[in-house]
Amino acid sequence: MPITPAEVERIFRASGALREGHFVLASGRHSPTYLEKFQVLQHPVETERLSRAIVEWARPLDLATVAGPTTGGIILAHEVARQLGARAVYAERREDMAGRELRGGFTLGRGERVVVVDDVMTTGGSVQETIEAVRSAGGRVVGAAVLVDRSGGAASLDVPLQALWTLDIPSYAPSECPLCAKGLPATHPGTTPAPAGAAR
Repeated sequence: MPITPAEVERIFRASGALREGHFVLASGRHSPTYLEKFQVLQHPVETERLSRAIVEWARPLDLATVAGPTTGGIILAHEVARQLGARAVYAERREDMAGRELRGGFTLGRGERVVVVDDVMTTGGSVQETIEAVRSAGGRVVGAAVLVDRSGGAASLDVPLQALWTLDIPSYAPSECPLCAKGLPATHPGTTPAPAGAAR
């Protein structure tokens, strides 16, 4: 039975992944809500269940490989690939911070069919960078899937997107943040900030 958005929300809430406050996101934007995906991904049973919903969507796509951006995308790519009987690769931030690339000796065949997966999408930046990394390596991206699209559907990619849970969480440029205007201190919960000018 496919997982429902309400069930995905329940998993995030039960794990303590849905946090309220004043947060600086990996993109540099500010938000009153943060989704700490590792509170979910630390539980293999829940990760397997969420990945199974992506697998059900991806199985008809005749994939060879699943790709994800570092870091949470590695866990999802590996589990989705395991369930599909496919291969998993991941895209790391380039040393010059201009996008992502496949490293670690990963190679793709020309036209190899790939789906890109990630945990939480705010602007689609990390997913799109991973799509471009796969294309640069010769692969063909046939779709993307995320656990949560926190843009409310506003983020756009140039491939079909499957989101298990879509919600509209506001985010603000620092100069326009109402939480900053109130003087509320901000915390940096993420571990991998995007380069200047990039978005996640």
